[in-house]
Amino acid sequence: MLPHWTEGKVNVNGSELHYVRTGAGEKPALVLAHGFSDHGLCWLPVARDLEAHYDLILPDARGHGHSGRVQPGDEIDLAADLAGVIHALALSRPIVGGHSMGADTTAQMEARFSGLARALVLEDPPWFDPQPPKEPPAPRPAMADWIVNLKKLSEADMIAKCRADSPTWPEVELQPWAESKRLFDLNFTQGFRRPQPFWTEVVAALHAPTLLITADPGKGSIVTPQAAQAAAALNPVVRVVNIAGAGHSIRRENFSDYMAALQEFLLSV
Repeated sequence: MLPHWTEGKVNVNGSELHYVRTGAGEKPALVLAHGFSDHGLCWLPVARDLEAHYDLILPDARGHGHSGRVQPGDEIDLAADLAGVIHALALSRPIVGGHSMGADTTAQMEARFSGLARALVLEDPPWFDPQPPKEPPAPRPAMADWIVNLKKLSEADMIAKCRADSPTWPEVELQPWAESKRLFDLNFTQGFRRPQPFWTEVVAALHAPTLLITADPGKGSIVTPQAAQAAAALNPVVRVVNIAGAGHSIRRENFSDYMAALQEFLLSV
């Protein structure tokens, strides 16, 4: 984190949740929720670019980063945790965004705690096609196995692996990404999760203006053009922007176009 940024912890739903903050309430609040196994500082380049105009709050989800660990029997309710962070910091209708798991968490929060957020930014949430594909997808290692194997590496080796696996990522992304994997609590993958409605029900329940940022499924993004079209048809608050040349980690793979789309939306809300 940058020297003038601050960090702290808030007690939410029985757990201490850690956050990094770029301001002190003097600018409009923008809360950004990270993806699975990442942590708040994985938003470093975005926060650095936006801090002149926004007070960014970058929380670590339960079991991630420096937030509380997942204990046996704990219910993991990320949407309630995110709402709890907003309440604990007394944020007044912030804009809330997220990537992947964090994007789904953001949408779930708005659907359940309507009015808490002024607007939403969703970067490639795990919204698979509303209809099952005719051909089953090619098998890939479970996320739990992937993170278990990754955590066996040193941080330096993680950085080297990320650099090799994701050669288009800017160098500034690599150290926070590797650190987040070292800090990730494996119990998170075993925790009990509050049952969630299917994403189409969540989209239908949204009231805040919502930017859905999609990319190229051929490069690994999740939201297909068909799913994006379905989301926009379900609810007029949803605006879709597709970023060319990127996969699931859209902002890491085409930062300039991602930021142009994000800043245009932020100015509109």
